[in-house]
Amino acid sequence: MPLCEHYLAPSEGIVPADTWLRCRKKLLANITFQGGRKARNTWLAGKIKCGRCGYALMSVGNPAGTQYLRCSKRADNKSCEGCGTLRTAEFEQFVYGEMVKKLSEFQTLTAKATTVNPKLTALNVELAQVEDEIEKLLNTLTGANAVLLSYANGKIEELDASRQGLIKEIAALNAETISPQKIEFLSAHLENWNTIDFDDRRQVTDIILSQVQATSDRVSFEWKI
Repeated sequence: MPLCEHYLAPSEGIVPADTWLRCRKKLLANITFQGGRKARNTWLAGKIKCGRCGYALMSVGNPAGTQYLRCSKRADNKSCEGCGTLRTAEFEQFVYGEMVKKLSEFQTLTAKATTVNPKLTALNVELAQVEDEIEKLLNTLTGANAVLLSYANGKIEELDASRQGLIKEIAALNAETISPQKIEFLSAHLENWNTIDFDDRRQVTDIILSQVQATSDRVSFEWKI
């Protein structure tokens, strides 16, 4: 990347490049499930974020066997006060109820033939390109100095803002073009939630829900439909 050649300088950064890259990648972690990792403790894995700092919430058991949601940033270095008391099972049930309510908005729609939306296709391509540009930028910065890291930080923030805008626009179009077949698929799975398996729950959640930010006293949703 030409920019790397123009911004290199002999000065050393206060924060090592490798540490900076790990932090950036954690902050910009994809909202969907990460490839190669299999969720075990909650079907909300990859979707739930701390409502205070934005880091992922993880489900952790206590000696009595109860699972609680814990802020990963607080677990790492105590720099976030945490999300408060959130029991995993209770929170899953709450989110399930909200997904049922969300889908009910579409169950009264008149059936339409499924069509390809060119704008939606173009937005998905653009989103993939932006995410690829972010990843490539991060991958070129190992060993970079403070000047380049400062520049890259601003560029990544700009790209991430663009990514978030595209995600919202795609969600809005998906809501307008959701097919009767998809509504039927989601409805059937939600109606049989207690009998479908863990992976099916993850699949349904990934279709409906983009992200949940939560604390013990406040929850906000970003939907895909």
